[in-house]
Amino acid sequence: MGVPEGKPRPGETVVLTRIPPGLLNGLPQEDQKAIAAIVGKPVLLVEYDEDGRAELHFDDPFDARVDGYSHTHSIWVAAEFIERHRT
Repeated sequence: MGVPEGKPRPGETVVLTRIPPGLLNGLPQEDQKAIAAIVGKPVLLVEYDEDGRAELHFDDPFDARVDGYSHTHSIWVAAEFIERHRT
């Protein structure tokens, strides 16, 4: 799938503008908390899947790890829920 028109490209920093309905359903509390914490914060856009959903990667802001290991999350959201990060 190509980049949706007018949307950021893979490798760019984006922000999750809001949590998509149903995204948090059934997730463990710590994952829900980590996802909610990144709304409006810069995260990495990895790619778009075949359905046009954006794959975002981010480190858990509440579970910082040491010794070179981090607790990284991946989520997939419709492109309408992201926008380019403006510095």
